[in-house]
Amino acid sequence: MKRREFIAASAAVAATSLLPNTPAWARGRKVRLGLIGTGMRGQVLLKELVRRDDVEVVALCDIEPIMLKRGMDMVAKAGKPAPKAYGQDGDVNAWKRLIEQRGLDGVVIATPWEYHAPMAIAAMQAKVAVGCEVVAGITLQDHWDVLKTQLSTGTPYMLLENVCYRRDVMAALQMVRQGLFGELVHLQGGYQHDLRGVKFNSGDPSQPYDSGVEFGAKGWSEARWRTEHSVKRNGELYPSHGIGPCAMYTGINRGNRFTHINAFASKARGLHEYTVAKSGGTTHPSTKVNFKLGDIVTTTLACENGETILLQHDTSLPRPYSMGFRVQGTKGLWMDVNQSIHIEGRSPPHKWEPFQAYQDQYEHPLWKQHAATAASAGHGGMDWFVIHAFVEALKAKAPMPIDIYDAVTWSAITPLSEQSIANSFQTLEFPDFTAGLWKQRKPIFAFDGTY
Repeated sequence: MKRREFIAASAAVAATSLLPNTPAWARGRKVRLGLIGTGMRGQVLLKELVRRDDVEVVALCDIEPIMLKRGMDMVAKAGKPAPKAYGQDGDVNAWKRLIEQRGLDGVVIATPWEYHAPMAIAAMQAKVAVGCEVVAGITLQDHWDVLKTQLSTGTPYMLLENVCYRRDVMAALQMVRQGLFGELVHLQGGYQHDLRGVKFNSGDPSQPYDSGVEFGAKGWSEARWRTEHSVKRNGELYPSHGIGPCAMYTGINRGNRFTHINAFASKARGLHEYTVAKSGGTTHPSTKVNFKLGDIVTTTLACENGETILLQHDTSLPRPYSMGFRVQGTKGLWMDVNQSIHIEGRSPPHKWEPFQAYQDQYEHPLWKQHAATAASAGHGGMDWFVIHAFVEALKAKAPMPIDIYDAVTWSAITPLSEQSIANSFQTLEFPDFTAGLWKQRKPIFAFDGTY
């Protein structure tokens, strides 16, 4: 996209702010939201939506009758009015009818990755605000298309990246902002999570995890669609959990930017070994599949201000869960794997200290204010915070704390890493989705104690 197109799009955004048909999210009343995708992830988000007094869940969509019913039951159990249901007829385009529903202020998208971009684009074109689960698009062109639509319509878009709100991550953010680590030099993160029992199951809806070696049409839940990405693609398939916090620490798109990227992939062995062990031999069709996704994908990013960032995608081998965060500067570092920290002049020389005391001292104001409310939410409270941020920003007519530039920049790491690996691990220039605006934009994430 050319710079003049960005300028024109920004002017269009300003013009729409005064139109008489300003959508409800900009008029300050209770927001009326729809949810596309009531699967396992969608239900986690729905739980947070239905317990809010400032939200009306007015529409649900899913083409799996079991999942749609579970979503409807959740709303009923919360004592809220029944939303309009879409997709019970199996129509794969039912989501389009949901977006057309009158009076809809926003939509939360929690569907398989390949649907995120077209659904978000259609919603924004209809002036329906978007809260999109992570992965903004599949191809690099998807990301440009999502960005162009947001800029031309001015419709709010937030990437629902929950790890940015993780308690220790936000405490580390406070430490970064207060200069505890000195000048940042190097950061690490990733998605290091044994997903073998998620990518395969028996196909039984009552046993979505660790129950078999089926995937695709014979699988259930994520095994029905996510595993196919491991079959056909080789790259950093799920970057935002790791890169989101690192981008906030380093001010990406707000005074800093990614300049270069490269990626390496190991051999692929884990998923094959798992299917053989789980099925007890090599006769099951899943054991014959040639998985393209390397077991460990390592991606390196260079930043305009001189920092380097390393990401690792590791979902096909046995391992405990970890994001592998490391924040390192001229005065010390924090690592989440050992939950330890070392600050020069404060820590014993050449020794780690437990992180907990530092986390308590530098607790982020958001967690001080909302910890009790968030306690029952998914992923240790993170899911409450990310939904809270989306809703509060809509109500306040404020910029999204994880905005369209963040969404496309973080998510574009996937197709760029695929390109790098396919081209013999080539180092690529990273596109500037802001068209130079990163030089003037100021950080806003989690500054005001609200979202």
